[in-house]
Amino acid sequence: MFVRRSLLVLPLALMVLRCADQPTALNTVRASETPLFLQWAGNVAPQFSATSSQHQRGNGRGDKKSPPISLDRYQATFWAVRGEARSIQINYQSSVDDSTHPFLRLTTSDPEFAPGIGAIARGDSVLITVTVDTTMIGVKFEPSGLQFGDHSELKIWYGGAAGDMNGDAVVDSTDARIEQQLLGLWYREGDEDAWTNLPASQSIADKSFTYALPHFCEYAIAALRELAVSW
Repeated sequence: MFVRRSLLVLPLALMVLRCADQPTALNTVRASETPLFLQWAGNVAPQFSATSSQHQRGNGRGDKKSPPISLDRYQATFWAVRGEARSIQINYQSSVDDSTHPFLRLTTSDPEFAPGIGAIARGDSVLITVTVDTTMIGVKFEPSGLQFGDHSELKIWYGGAAGDMNGDAVVDSTDARIEQQLLGLWYREGDEDAWTNLPASQSIADKSFTYALPHFCEYAIAALRELAVSW
């Protein structure tokens, strides 16, 4: 059921998603190849928690936020409403400094079309599922093929790699060059499809990428493997 007003955050399990093509992609890697994905520090997924927000408009009350919720199975869900800004933020507890850091923030206001359902009327809602990848710094969204009128904003932080951009357990000048010249936000439709680099906005100071999502897919932080391993 898609028509709903409440906001939920629930536990989840990993799943495979598909979506329509993303526009203005940069580089595509053949399906038989893979880019060099950023890994969580120590190749161990940290502990995650999530908060969700309902942004109130024109009533002077600000945002409504849910309390932090542990993601035991690396998944969270929330209701996106057409005509209302809703967001979810996922944080992680670093194994490097035991502090809590941001990993992902997704903000939606205009879910327009859901496969199998059709057009979403203003004020109606759709349940969105966010799945954190436990091996690489990446995320999946569903429902597969959900489309937005006004693009949703995705911000994903890659500080969880602790500076190791090529996975050799040594942080050095090579990692800095990979971050500055090769690192990017990538997507693919399904497990058999090629990964493609997106024109996301990178903040090296913030160690993050920001991208306006027209629809849902699988996303990860990665670099071109051929260049990254040759440096």
